Amino acid sequence: MFESILVVCVGNICRSPFGERYLQQLLPNKHVSSAGLGVKTSRLESKPADATAVKVADSYHVDLSKHEARQVTPEICKEVDLILVMEKKHISKLCEIAPEARGKAMLFSHWIGGKDIPDPYKKSEEFFNLSFSMIERSSQEWAKKI
Repeated sequence: MFESILVVCVGNICRSPFGERYLQQLLPNKHVSSAGLGVKTSRLESKPADATAVKVADSYHVDLSKHEARQVTPEICKEVDLILVMEKKHISKLCEIAPEARGKAMLFSHWIGGKDIPDPYKKSEEFFNLSFSMIERSSQEWAKKI
């Protein structure tokens, strides 16, 4: 069904790298990648994961080393079967970049109530833990469905 999954947030340095790596651990036979909607405008292309994200991800036994932020493109969207976004507004932004992606974009938190997963960038470790715990629970539910 879904062989390739793209996880999307804004900067591709906090939520989506964690979602990518955690989901990949749960679904080792699937191809999971990540990208960001605002990587180019934020000048984050090829940047590593946020330092706090790396630290908090480590507590979940998720390695964010060697991650490099990349911008969502129409080409990337064409290559995947499912696109998981962190916030409702990300779907419309994604469709501005790649209109054909609308039919395969869903909220990452779809199976845990469909709430936005808050952006922890430049916030406390506790805030990162809040976001990452939502991603963890969402990933576990997606793994059951896929």
